[in-house]
Amino acid sequence: MSDKPTITEILPLVKAYKERWGTALHIVLDDGNVSDADIQYCLDRSREDVQLAEALLKMSKTQRRKLSRMRYD
Repeated sequence: MSDKPTITEILPLVKAYKERWGTALHIVLDDGNVSDADIQYCLDRSREDVQLAEALLKMSKTQRRKLSRMRYD
């Protein structure tokens, strides 16, 4: 990804985030999935979220607005 990612470059990260939205630590804290593997799964998803957030920071507000208005189905 370049210094200022394009919507096309970031769209796979956004789609992946939307597909797992809500699956982070709630699976441990609310659903009783308390194994090390469950927590590792959450940690891996969190790292992906950080990557997405860092990419969003590099984008223009216009690009972010376009992303926020898109449908990801």
